[in-house]
Amino acid sequence: MPAMNKTQQIDAGRLKALVNLTLPQVLAVQAEYLGDRHVAIREKAYGIWQRYTWKEYLSHVRHVSLALKALGLKRNDIAAIIMDNHPEWLFSELGAQALGAVTLNLFTSAVASELIQALVRIRTPLVIAQDQEQVDKLLDQKDKLPFVKTIVYVDPTGMGSYRDNTLLMSFRELLELGQRREREHPGLFEQELGKGRADETALMIMTSGTTGVSKLAMLTHRNFTSMARQWLMTVPIGVGSDWMSMSPPAWIVDQMWGVGVTLAGGMTMNFPETPETVQQDFREIGPSILITSSRFWEDLASKIRVKIDDAGFVNRAFFSLAEKIGSAVIRYEAERRPVPAVLRALNLLASFAVFKPLLDRVGCSRFISAYTGGHPISPDVIRFFRSVGLNLKQCYGLTETCGIFQIQPDDEVKLETVGKPLPGTQVRISEDQEVLVSSDTVFAGYHDDFEATEAAFEQGWLRTGDAGYLDDDGHLIIIGRKQDIIRDKHGNAFSPDFIETRLKFSLFIKEAVIFGEGRPFITALINIDMGNVGNWAEERMIPYTTYTDLSQQPRVERLIFEEVQEVNAQLPPPMRIRKFILLYKLLDADDEELTRTGKVRRRFVYGLYLPMIEAMYGGKDEIEVQGKVRYRDGQVGMIQTTARIISVE
Repeated sequence: MPAMNKTQQIDAGRLKALVNLTLPQVLAVQAEYLGDRHVAIREKAYGIWQRYTWKEYLSHVRHVSLALKALGLKRNDIAAIIMDNHPEWLFSELGAQALGAVTLNLFTSAVASELIQALVRIRTPLVIAQDQEQVDKLLDQKDKLPFVKTIVYVDPTGMGSYRDNTLLMSFRELLELGQRREREHPGLFEQELGKGRADETALMIMTSGTTGVSKLAMLTHRNFTSMARQWLMTVPIGVGSDWMSMSPPAWIVDQMWGVGVTLAGGMTMNFPETPETVQQDFREIGPSILITSSRFWEDLASKIRVKIDDAGFVNRAFFSLAEKIGSAVIRYEAERRPVPAVLRALNLLASFAVFKPLLDRVGCSRFISAYTGGHPISPDVIRFFRSVGLNLKQCYGLTETCGIFQIQPDDEVKLETVGKPLPGTQVRISEDQEVLVSSDTVFAGYHDDFEATEAAFEQGWLRTGDAGYLDDDGHLIIIGRKQDIIRDKHGNAFSPDFIETRLKFSLFIKEAVIFGEGRPFITALINIDMGNVGNWAEERMIPYTTYTDLSQQPRVERLIFEEVQEVNAQLPPPMRIRKFILLYKLLDADDEELTRTGKVRRRFVYGLYLPMIEAMYGGKDEIEVQGKVRYRDGQVGMIQTTARIISVE
């Protein structure tokens, strides 16, 4: 197990100076300051943690950078990176940026057509890809990529038969090329590094595309260093603190921390062995802080509740009592009332006997803070984790603001809000309730899209596209996407997100999409949680074969009916769901129903499933459906079934 380090925060003077540097220049400063005395990166491979010191980190970036220059990468070129969570991502990104190039990370989960479309938009001369799977996606349509001169692959597994392809180069060969260039041209890297300016574009992030075609948000080096400074001024982290890289590098969260906060703060970036080993790796590393999607926390809450339900009577009773004690404590804290001594003592006992073993089992026992972002989350989920001793809080931000700009302060946690602005950030509400933000973290604009860039600002303030308001304490409350606010036939306004997040707190509901614009009542399309519902069905000896078969079982329909009823009881009458359909398939990013970060593309889903939606308003009991499923290889399959319309009245 890696040794625990005492946190050493970067002082305010050093943080202020870093804001005027490029990200690779920040790395050079940290390598000189921390050298071989501190670990910059860890990666677990074959059960063993491999370490890179700050000096070694810079050395790898230097060699990658010199090699990329030798391959013809120039200032202002765009280099594409299609990688999972590995150190080579950081080496590649910072190496390209040291030359003044801009990087764009793409999802490894993207199908070939998505990747090709993105590469055509940026006309990149260079792609750094994870493995054979990603290389094959590119080679299968290489005629559409005449501008790509080199494809570098990281994982050599299965690449032996590609040796004669002059377009390809292994990452090992890239490093060897860089080492030769360093010997031939000493000082060249430092020369190129010194040309960089903080206000130049460092990288581009593809927006989620929930409302249409994704845009390419351009973020500068100063955006990242300013954001990092805000975080490091707010949270007690620094040298000796650990971050676990979990989110795809193509998402803003891991960019925010991987090339932002961990770099500026001298923290250690940790890469788990596989997604399946994350919890065990959590336990070994003990991350100081975690920010991930609401889906992660919703799924984790569901798993914990399933484990509790499967426990014996005595253990269930102990957990129930402990949770009630924890809930009472957070109620007092939320109301800023002193916690009674007896209740505080009982909570300490519950923490020691119940909560700490539970959190250790899921790898969350050493968190200073944990945050949820990316999509609204039910206050019930926040309440649940805080009641069991995990300091989970909401935060809020956009790709265009370099990630997060609102967090809940430790001493002012309000479950229904996303907190207060980070230092150096201003937030105000427009006349039509749109949230506006001003900060040094606000992006430079959209690549090759002047009109969208102009539309993104109002008198110098960034328009978030979200509707919200500030409470009396200055906390921001997000209502939902401004364009997604629904008004029913009777003029009642509400946010679909609000209802959907409450539905998804159910153990048995994976996804939900709410409809009702201009309609007499609210309806929903619902995905069951295959794992939890499957376990529930097996315990009751309900036979099933596929997801479609399970979702159509009458007892499963009754189960979800009861879950919807429970949510309805918490909602005012106009917001209650009157009818729903259990979808015959999971919503999928490959079918364009979700973004690659898991957000519902509401308009697309509405158009795709319109006959089913109309049937819920047309007085029908069921509807015959024929649906398409797009597989990873691009093949399209068909599903034909009968969807029952379930009334909740």
